[in-house]
Amino acid sequence: CLQQLLLIEFLSFLIPAAWVYGDPRRMAYPTDSQGHFCGQKGTPNENKSILFYFNILSCTNPSVMITLQCPTTQICVSKCPDKFLTYVKMQILYKRDKRFWEDYSPFCKAGAKPVKSLPQVILDDDCPAAVYPSKPFLQRCLPDFSFTNGSLTIGDHVLFEDGNGRMRNVTELKDAVKQINEILNARKLGLKVFQDYSLTWYWILTGLVIAMFLSWIIVILMRYIVGLLFWIFAIGVLGIIGYGIWHCYNEYDTLRKNPNAPQTLYDIGIQTDITLYFRLKQIWFAFMIMLSILEAIVVILMIFLRKRIRVAIFLLQEGSKAIRYIPSTLFYPLLTFTLLSICISYWVVTAVFLATSGIPVYKVIDPEGHCEHENETCNPEIFKTSAIAKACPGALCNFVSYGGQTLYEQYIPTFHAYNLFVLLWLINFVIALGQCSLAGAFATYYWAMNKPKDIPPHPLFTAFGRAIRYHTGSLAFGSLILATIQIFKMFLEYLDRRLKHVHNKFLKLLQHCLKCCFWCLDKVIKFLNRNAYIMIAVYGKNFCRSTRDAFNLLMRNILKVAVTDEVTFFVLFLGKILVAGSIGVLGFLFFTQRMAMIVEAPRSLNYYWVPLLTVVLGSYLIAHGFFSVYAMCVETIFLCFCEDLERNDGSTEKPYFVAPKLHEILIKKELVPQKQKR
Repeated sequence: CLQQLLLIEFLSFLIPAAWVYGDPRRMAYPTDSQGHFCGQKGTPNENKSILFYFNILSCTNPSVMITLQCPTTQICVSKCPDKFLTYVKMQILYKRDKRFWEDYSPFCKAGAKPVKSLPQVILDDDCPAAVYPSKPFLQRCLPDFSFTNGSLTIGDHVLFEDGNGRMRNVTELKDAVKQINEILNARKLGLKVFQDYSLTWYWILTGLVIAMFLSWIIVILMRYIVGLLFWIFAIGVLGIIGYGIWHCYNEYDTLRKNPNAPQTLYDIGIQTDITLYFRLKQIWFAFMIMLSILEAIVVILMIFLRKRIRVAIFLLQEGSKAIRYIPSTLFYPLLTFTLLSICISYWVVTAVFLATSGIPVYKVIDPEGHCEHENETCNPEIFKTSAIAKACPGALCNFVSYGGQTLYEQYIPTFHAYNLFVLLWLINFVIALGQCSLAGAFATYYWAMNKPKDIPPHPLFTAFGRAIRYHTGSLAFGSLILATIQIFKMFLEYLDRRLKHVHNKFLKLLQHCLKCCFWCLDKVIKFLNRNAYIMIAVYGKNFCRSTRDAFNLLMRNILKVAVTDEVTFFVLFLGKILVAGSIGVLGFLFFTQRMAMIVEAPRSLNYYWVPLLTVVLGSYLIAHGFFSVYAMCVETIFLCFCEDLERNDGSTEKPYFVAPKLHEILIKKELVPQKQKR
């Protein structure tokens, strides 16, 4: 109960706090110098969705990389300027034609009026000193660069006036927006990926549905021809890897014969377009070598594990019988997937609200950099009449970020770590609940003497209800231990990135040792937890006693554990690879337009590997969900078998519950028939 109360308390505190102080609109809309959203419905800027910088040449501050807030006034506009025009020149033209003010005023602050005298024009800060031809990019007006006769230009100009009496070169303007462009290029990559998803979501969903049916068919066939299916798995996996080797060699040979193809990685450099790297023959050669090594490893494993694979096949056959009598277990992965989706959605929403928590923070910004009060907080409503404005006439009070000095705002990074820990705890709890429920159902099958007559009705539903009612505390405690280890692993990964430039060999050695230890500990705890949940489902004891009993039982049968657990995992892993690989080959042929005679694929994809990797990863997870039912079934039957051998002796008074053939395979001797007296 204590673990349940702690988990509920964590959720009941973090969600309201994040949702009260957070505002996800801050991630979707750009913000002007006053902290107002551009393009947000129900605001004065509803029809002004683009952010415009008064002096984009000042965007050279390193903070631009993080906040996208330049040391210049920023306003929301409905469109970007399409021609060169300075404020001084506009005043001259305005006297002849009032329409020049109408063209210039959209880029001025609200309420700005045309100024008539030259001193007023120079001191005015309600309008930009100049506007340049620009285009909207990610809701921001950025210069519209182009190449004319091999030279970089903006509006066919190499030199232009900045509005303050200076002539500037277009390269200065390019350097000024370079830091913003780096961020926006990354966002552009994200938009391209999003565009690919929007064009292929139907085909991705179709591929995942095909993977689900393929997994389902394989699971059903395993009830009847599990031995034949193993060889289909093996030959299929070897064939898929072989096709990959052949395709890599084809691409390598084509690029090797092409004299215009890039020769080395240095010829391409660092690019956001990942497809450029696939134009290198070295990349395809490396893929070919890796796939060849993988092919050799699979062949060697099959040769050396051929006898143990026979034992695993018998266990899978026994598991197939259990699933045949309890077919509802095949649908349980859908419930696990739904619960995991809810947990991940909770984490994403809470993380977004946490990331957008705080109040608008305004600071003093001096474009000339001579104000002693620069970076001090200020109030934009009274800034013009304040002592700082008098001491620094050219200073501005601009919005820089969201934050604050309250206790909640100071601990936002801690809350992010806390939110991640809760996610790991919830995910492990959902997985533990599924393992305990499935173990309870399969244990019911094993301990039924006359199958299926003695199997009670709805064993999975009964086991799930029993786990929810009596064992949530034990499951939460086991999940807490695993989540704690996983958060430490993530912390070590964070330290690894922060300390990668440190040249202290002792620290690096210590760090690698800790990472290795926590990796091993994570694997051991997962294995012990899984077997502890089986003992909880069978006997109903608490987590600590069940873990102790499971550990002692496994140690007394350590040789059988090595045979059954790892080899069964290898056989099922081949099945997962077959499903994911088959869907991956079909997806590759489809998204690369190589199945045009059968079905038409989207032609305007930016990166074909985006939907392809999504389909492959999703197919593997779906296959893992279905085959994990088999894995849990085999592990439960094996643990119950070990317990059966210790509790019974095969006599009439204490008959074995295990099938005679499986007993013979595992014990390597004939089982006395249960009805025959010794």
